[in-house]
Amino acid sequence: MLQSLYEQDFYAWVEQTTELLKSQHWDTLDLEHLIEEVVDLGKSQQRALQSSLRLVLLHLLKWKHQPERRSHSWQVTITHERLNLDELFAESPSLRRFLSDTDWIDATYQRARKEAMVETTLSGENFPMVCPFGVDEILDLDFYPSVDE
Repeated sequence: MLQSLYEQDFYAWVEQTTELLKSQHWDTLDLEHLIEEVVDLGKSQQRALQSSLRLVLLHLLKWKHQPERRSHSWQVTITHERLNLDELFAESPSLRRFLSDTDWIDATYQRARKEAMVETTLSGENFPMVCPFGVDEILDLDFYPSVDE
């Protein structure tokens, strides 16, 4: 019954599953979909982390490579996303491990780099192939790169 409810009305499935969990009716749970949803929760947290990190990197690149266009709006975005990162780490400290994964950071940086090229209309030659910012700089609320860095 719960499996068909999952397909027909997701929110009703959530409510029903919550009640079954609270009442410890383990044998009637839709385990297949419950496991899928728990996995998706973890992926959602990782996507939120990657999204905020990409936005910080994008705006740091624009800040560095277009000093004549620096704006309060860019500063607000950088601060906002850094605070989002801080909140994510407070809620889920285990997400910090992604920041020590150089492949993960590089993949996120490459997306930010591509977006910076599109937004600024500058060629890829203007942006380093490897992330020019350290993790501490990325997270530092007071860090803004200068042109000569």
